[in-house]
Amino acid sequence: MSASTGSRSFLALAGVVVLWASAFPAIRVGVDGLGVAGLSMLRLAVAAVALTAVAPLLGVRHPRRRDLPLIALAGATGMTGYQVLLNWGEVHVAAGTASMLIAIAPVFSLLLGRAFLSEALTRRVIIGSGIALGGCVVVALGGGSTGFSPHAFAVLAAAAVQGAYHCVSKPLLLRYSGVEVATYAMGAGTVFALPLLPATVGAVAGASPAALVSVVYLGLLPSAVGFVIWGYAVARLPLAVSTGALYLVPPVALAVAFVRLSEVPRPLEVAGGAVVIGGVVLLNRRSRSAPCDDRPQAARRPGERAAETTAGRPTQRAES
Repeated sequence: MSASTGSRSFLALAGVVVLWASAFPAIRVGVDGLGVAGLSMLRLAVAAVALTAVAPLLGVRHPRRRDLPLIALAGATGMTGYQVLLNWGEVHVAAGTASMLIAIAPVFSLLLGRAFLSEALTRRVIIGSGIALGGCVVVALGGGSTGFSPHAFAVLAAAAVQGAYHCVSKPLLLRYSGVEVATYAMGAGTVFALPLLPATVGAVAGASPAALVSVVYLGLLPSAVGFVIWGYAVARLPLAVSTGALYLVPPVALAVAFVRLSEVPRPLEVAGGAVVIGGVVLLNRRSRSAPCDDRPQAARRPGERAAETTAGRPTQRAES
C-alpha cells in the first residue's frame, strides 16, 4: 500500500469516526420526535434515495446475481437490524453510554473475520483490542449503571449486527467499490424496513422540525457518506485495523453529546476515553506495514490479483 493511499485510508477512517459519533446525539433527538419505527425507516430511506441519485454519476454497477444473498445479509444486519436495535435502545440509554456499548462491535468483527475470512489475530491486535475494550468498559461504568434492561441488551445486539456487517462487507469490497457496497446494502436495508412504513407515516405527521432535521442529517451524513467512506477504508486496510479505529467513536460521541445534549462526561468516562485512544494507537501501529488483503497470494482467485484500474473501484481486490 502506497503512502498516499494509506493517508487517504486513515483520513477516511477519521471521517467515519466523527460522522458515526455525531449520530448518537442525533438519534436521541430523532427518536423522541419520530419514534423507533419512524426514525429507522426514514433514515434508511433518505440514505438510499441519496445514494441511488448519485449512483449513475459515480459509475455504480448492477451487482452480480451470485452476490445478492451476501448483499441481502449486509442490508439486514448493518442497516435494518442495526437501526432498529440502536434506536430502540436509545429510548432509555444515554447517547454517550450507547456509544460505549456499541464500541464492542469490533470484537464481533474480529471473531467473525477470523472464523470466515482468515483474518490474522496477532498478539498486538489482541492486546490493542483488549486495552481499547477495557477503556470502553471504564467509560460505561463512569457513565452510571444502565442495568440489564432490554434497552441495554438492544444496544449490545446492535453492536453484534454491526460487527456482522463489517465482516459481510469485506468480501463484497473485493469486487465492488465502497460506494457500490453502501448503495446495495442501504437499498436492501430499506426494503427490509418496509413493514415499518405505516408507523412512519403516522410519526411524520406529528414530528417536530428538530426531529425531521435530525433524520435528514442521519440519512445523508452518518449513513450515506459514512458508509461510503467506511467502505473505502475497509477495502484497503486489514479488518482488525479498520474496525479497531471505531473504538475512537465513544470519546468523540461523549464530546458531541456534551455540546448538543448537555450530557456532562464524568471523570471515569474521560479516563476511559484516554485508554481507548491508547489501545487504538497500539492497534494501528500494525497497519503501517500490513497488506491490504491478509490472505496468502495462493488463496486468492486469479482475478483478485488484478490491480485496481479505476479510481475508487477495485476490479477484484482492494488497492495495494
